Amino acid sequence: MKNIFSLAMVSSIALVSCGAVQSIVQNTFPYTANVLVSTGVPAGKEVSSTSTASNVQTWVGGNNNAQIKDVRISDAKISVVSPSGGTLNALKSVKVYISSNGTGEKLVASRSDISTNSSSLNLDLNNDGGFLDSIVKSTGLTVRTVYELKNQTSSDMNLKVSLNFSSVPVR
Repeated sequence: MKNIFSLAMVSSIALVSCGAVQSIVQNTFPYTANVLVSTGVPAGKEVSSTSTASNVQTWVGGNNNAQIKDVRISDAKISVVSPSGGTLNALKSVKVYISSNGTGEKLVASRSDISTNSSSLNLDLNNDGGFLDSIVKSTGLTVRTVYELKNQTSSDMNLKVSLNFSSVPVR
């Protein structure tokens, strides 16, 4: 009897643990875009860089598109990833948009009046546009980064835009 109770307890814990792991995997997923700021980019002019990823299946594995809903941006960060290092002090502003294959674009994060000597910066989130389900579940998520420089850079600068999305599992 004691063995049956122990087995039942261990089985229950294992099932709850698997459910928790699945919930975590389904509820948060990242996307990273790389942006090259070339030395020829003039200061005071908005410049755009676009990159594409496949749908949410790439992040959470399998065919989980029908298993998530209420997708929102939960975190956005920009950082310098140049081999020589550097800071973000050349940037005046940055805006990050996402869209489904380049259509239905929505602003998800931005920061203006950037004044930092840091190599990374958290962006202000924009959840005013509602849920992002249709965009994130599409066959191609397009991320467009629009930036403006305060000063022209003396060397190329590689930036990484990291976006984290959160969702609710469909039950």
